[in-house]
Amino acid sequence: VQLQASGGGLVQIGGSLRLSCEASGFDANYRPIGWFRQVPGKKREGVACISSQTFSTYYLESVKGRFTISKDNTGNTIYLEMTNLEPGDTDIYYCGAFRVPFSSSWCHSDDGVAAWGNGTQVTVSS
Repeated sequence: VQLQASGGGLVQIGGSLRLSCEASGFDANYRPIGWFRQVPGKKREGVACISSQTFSTYYLESVKGRFTISKDNTGNTIYLEMTNLEPGDTDIYYCGAFRVPFSSSWCHSDDGVAAWGNGTQVTVSS
């Protein structure tokens, strides 16, 4: 499976962005789970994830109430609506795919990510 991410950019504090991640090279065994970002010196941390079989979601504490993850009817494309952006949100965001079925709670670790999309840069300026 290949993942193509898009939608990053430069915004001011309080601005909004919408990220998209589309899976191609159709393989029914894999779907995008959500978005991760790089923590300096550590593994990527899960920012927002959505379960494969339901609409159950997980959010990193610092983005709760500001970010919303969703998916299309096929589950092959996921979206991340980012609002009220803060400088601390500045990072490269990566979408990851898991083998189905998966739970949004697996977002706690990137150990099981089977494929990564290209990173998309989000920069929030003051």
